[in-house]
Amino acid sequence: MTRGGMESVEVFTAEGKGRGLKAQKEFLPGDVIFAEPAYAAVVFDSLTHVICHTCFKRQERLHRCGQCKFAYYCDRTCQRAAWLNHKNECSAIKRHGKAPSENIRLAARILWKMEREGSGLSEGCLVAIDDLQNHVDSFGEEEKKELRADVESFLEFWPPHCQQFGMQFISHIFGVISCNGFTLSDQRGLQAVGVGIFPNLCQANHDCWPNCTVVFNNGKIELRALSKISPGDELTVSYVDFLSLSEERRKQLKKQYYFDCTCEHCKKQLKDDLMLAVKAGESKPSADTVKEVIQLSKDTLEKINKARMEGNYHEVVKLCRDCLKKQEPVLGDTNIYLLRILSIASEVLSYLQMFEEAADYAKRMVDGYLKIYHPNNAQLGMAVMRAGVTHWHAGLIEAGHGLICKAYAILLITHGPSHPITKDLEVMRVQTEMELRMFQQNEFMYYKMREAALKNQKIQVMPEPSNENAPSLFHKKE
Repeated sequence: MTRGGMESVEVFTAEGKGRGLKAQKEFLPGDVIFAEPAYAAVVFDSLTHVICHTCFKRQERLHRCGQCKFAYYCDRTCQRAAWLNHKNECSAIKRHGKAPSENIRLAARILWKMEREGSGLSEGCLVAIDDLQNHVDSFGEEEKKELRADVESFLEFWPPHCQQFGMQFISHIFGVISCNGFTLSDQRGLQAVGVGIFPNLCQANHDCWPNCTVVFNNGKIELRALSKISPGDELTVSYVDFLSLSEERRKQLKKQYYFDCTCEHCKKQLKDDLMLAVKAGESKPSADTVKEVIQLSKDTLEKINKARMEGNYHEVVKLCRDCLKKQEPVLGDTNIYLLRILSIASEVLSYLQMFEEAADYAKRMVDGYLKIYHPNNAQLGMAVMRAGVTHWHAGLIEAGHGLICKAYAILLITHGPSHPITKDLEVMRVQTEMELRMFQQNEFMYYKMREAALKNQKIQVMPEPSNENAPSLFHKKE
């Protein structure tokens, strides 16, 4: 079955996995398989005043809806585009006295759309909302309690003059949001800013080593090919970051998505040996020493989280340095506990403008990531980009330019040339190439000019380290 703009994919029954998507034609790395607008989407509660409610872009000055005083927009164009979806919400917020939480707002938007268009297949959708999985039967006690609270809050908010839906169907919609709510990121892809329902994307099954990736670009979700895909191949995406042991990924998938992962990488525990690597050579550490250092790493990561929450970045650096001293003689270069500390250390030191030390850690982190991640992984591309910028700021122009070029090649595939972050990277690539040529012609003059430029213009501060990981694919409560 194919519909509007979805001719290149087909829904099929995947053995042991329920429905899935498969390709109807060949795709090459970087090809857009389909782009899908949200069936319904909302901005997170904490960001409603800084993110446009139509295009999900972060803006300095936003226009507020004069009626409900809740919704914000870039300009009149975004406000007009939002009116069809905001009209019922606007009057319901005024009647209710305040805006409810993001889950309630999203459920209401889904049901208002059903009221307008009916509950069958929408234009361009392969599957109706009624037929999406809700996994309510698999909910634990805590989740059931949250579901009941959401349904109660929804019934208080839902206007009496609107079409009335049964309790069971409302519960189904909340179950769908819980299992299939997709995280929307800001225009640069760096921060999760909202949640939406994309019925076609929901059909793509998980694989820890997928052949596709998903990116939010220009108001739509794009499913992009990461490797060559032949007609008839299943299209898969990863619901979790690969940088965890297979057992940890399987636990997370079972807890959050209610299935047992049977992908090749989990079954054969591929790459686990790299992620648990210990120092090789004559003085190989004992099993007890390794266990001790891994426990120390886990304890340190908890202390680091606490210090980051308090904004105490100098304490974070101290904790990282102390931990690295203990890790270095014991853990291998690809060990995930070492890589996690290197990642935090490089990010925080960059923020504190201690670029040379940050660059050293970033380089080691990237070298480890390159041995673990799929070569076209979006998170790998972003990490390589950050490492490149850190080297550039440290005045290490050759390494900086090389890393920025490598990141650009990855992001062309994962994000595409029109994505804002790829465009930013292209500007950096051109700039570093020009500086590299100058450096190669006259090293002394290059450093003189760099020094003068830094005196006149304060170096661009790296963003404040976030305690959040990169936006994950689906919006799930941990």
